[in-house]
Amino acid sequence: MTSKEMQRDFLEKDTALMRDIAAQLGRPLRYHVATFGCQMNAHDSEKLKGILTVCGLEESGEDEADLIIYNTCTVRENADQRVYGRLGYLSGLKKKRPDMKIALCGCMMQEPHVVEKIKKSYPHVDLIFGTHNLYTFPELLYRTFTEDARIVELLDSSNESAEDMPSERNYAFKSGVNIMFGCNNFCTYCIVPYVRGRERSRTPEEIIAEVKTLVSKGVVEVMLLGQNVNSYGKTLEPQVSFAELLQQVADVEGLERVRFMTSHPKDLSDELIEVMKKNKNICRHLHLPVQSGSTSLLKKMNRKYTREKYLELVDKIRAAMPDISLTTDIIVGFPGETDQDFEDTLSLVELCGYDSVFTFEYSKRTGTPAATMPDQVPEAVVKERFARLLETVRRTGEKASGRFEGATMPVLVEEKNREEGLMTGRLEHNIVVHFPGTPDMIGTIVDVKLDSCKGFYYLGHRV
Repeated sequence: MTSKEMQRDFLEKDTALMRDIAAQLGRPLRYHVATFGCQMNAHDSEKLKGILTVCGLEESGEDEADLIIYNTCTVRENADQRVYGRLGYLSGLKKKRPDMKIALCGCMMQEPHVVEKIKKSYPHVDLIFGTHNLYTFPELLYRTFTEDARIVELLDSSNESAEDMPSERNYAFKSGVNIMFGCNNFCTYCIVPYVRGRERSRTPEEIIAEVKTLVSKGVVEVMLLGQNVNSYGKTLEPQVSFAELLQQVADVEGLERVRFMTSHPKDLSDELIEVMKKNKNICRHLHLPVQSGSTSLLKKMNRKYTREKYLELVDKIRAAMPDISLTTDIIVGFPGETDQDFEDTLSLVELCGYDSVFTFEYSKRTGTPAATMPDQVPEAVVKERFARLLETVRRTGEKASGRFEGATMPVLVEEKNREEGLMTGRLEHNIVVHFPGTPDMIGTIVDVKLDSCKGFYYLGHRV
């Protein structure tokens, strides 16, 4: 029996087990999955939800759940602290409801010191598994409800994936699609290569088959996911470039929009720019993390490009697609960052004209080279620089986002707005739009006149 066959066998066992427990309780079992971190974590959580739904569990809030799963992130310290804080709350909840099960998975669980802390300080956690164990979740679920002992299952690596497991998508009309796993870049501040493992790509055939299945189920937008999509295909034989894959995805009949993230500037090719330019269903949005505008700091970060090369790339992208929306990530307070380094970052933000910027204070991650670098920047200095960056980002972002004011553009309607009578959707440029509408529009693409820009979103009306 293959590993996939074994897990499908456990799915059947889980379904029977959950049905028996539900009969004893006189109600369906309930679950709650909380996701911390990136789009890939969110996609993994959809797999967990899909498996639990197939097994007969119903989604609920934490206080009513029979099974609580935290899918964790460890990129920054505040994500760790949020999880620890929630575990403290769950300790009290479990005293009231001792039959409740608590599971932890995701990137935090790939760090040995974290797992040891949880074992020692949080005895109420029933199941711990990592990023490479996701495909075994049906088996782990069965064991959690049948074994009277804590289960800890962690793999350092795996060639298996959960991509053919059931999935409970957050939106019926759009979906993420994993095209690769892991990262080989080893940026000095980043823990991801240590917790997600080395790069490995899915075959184009697998990916295209999944996209076609999604489209047949009503999906109009897919986002291709990877830690660095530009490295896609290097582990395949024969090799396939990301640009070639992107073209194949864009060719899928009925697919209205294609997005992808994340792109590393060091290997974004001319071929990829050309594919984006010539395909109307590839969204005019590119997330291109720069992290710093200082060449000396980029070298310390092991980013493998210079400020000048990054700006040349931005110019090349804008020449091919003048209306493209660019977004980025920036870290403030990386070890050794000088006043001039920071000024270089501010000036780069001005030059690039980003629509939005994800800004982060440097977070020391145990096990990364940056954690032991000299010249750690004092917290007060980091806070002051961060505030200045936010103001620059706000000003330049409002200017960039406002360029479409007065235009009529297609909007993918995503959800009801909290304000009565308004719907919320998104331009292909990833800019949010609010406009009067009705819930039956959700999942459709409608033309909206963008009446006024309110900073990082628009108010408009349907035409």
